Amino acid sequence: MSINDKPIGFFDSGVGGISVLKEAFKLLPKEDFLYYGDSKNAPYGTKKVEEVKALTFNATDFLMNKGIKALVVACNTATSVTINDLRENYDIPIIGIEPALKPAVELKKGGKIIIMATPMTLAEKKFANLMDLYKETEDIEPLPCPGLPELIEQGIVSGDVIYNYLKDKFSKYDNEKISSIVLGCTHYPFIEKTLKEVTYNKACIIDGSFGTSRELKRQLKNSNMLREENRVGKVTIFNSREDKDIIDLSYKLFNMK
Repeated sequence: MSINDKPIGFFDSGVGGISVLKEAFKLLPKEDFLYYGDSKNAPYGTKKVEEVKALTFNATDFLMNKGIKALVVACNTATSVTINDLRENYDIPIIGIEPALKPAVELKKGGKIIIMATPMTLAEKKFANLMDLYKETEDIEPLPCPGLPELIEQGIVSGDVIYNYLKDKFSKYDNEKISSIVLGCTHYPFIEKTLKEVTYNKACIIDGSFGTSRELKRQLKNSNMLREENRVGKVTIFNSREDKDIIDLSYKLFNMK
């Protein structure tokens, strides 16, 4: 098999990275994708750094053994902790994801920018460096959201539980003064509809899925690794939980409009 025909690997701590996979499949419809969700060990956002690193390398080895030509780490926490180590150890294009703060700033809407993310993403030096770029000129507030990925891992993406969780998180803010909400965890796009309800659709909601997918395409093109055959690609999903329910949920989220 030529390198162009090999699949692209996607990895996340659970089902969240499927939000990025959806964007990548739209942008690269000829490509085959292998997705590995580590739902057995989710969430990563409250674990110790060394544990996240070990789990990320295990997942990467799983996908490398399947013959992938590139890897997308579709997990903000794993990206912030391990992306440099992965690039030093594997000789394929490796693309990570980080909170899309730059696009929020470039909107120039002038209000408060809220960054929803896991506690670990917000605590990492990579995020601190990102904040340093804009904190002098922008009103940016990190908002840790422990427990939210776990709800989404259970397939709870709407209804009273999600609404009340978000209502509580945003109760301290004046919705009129929020210009943008950055979704700093790949699980969060699945609750975007409820988030809009809670904030009365006042804020622009931004996630990094499209930017990450565009970077994937750019790197594959520059390396002459894009699939050339004119055909429709396929998506195959694996999960460390190894039960039908989590696979069914994964495909349901992938096909969710």
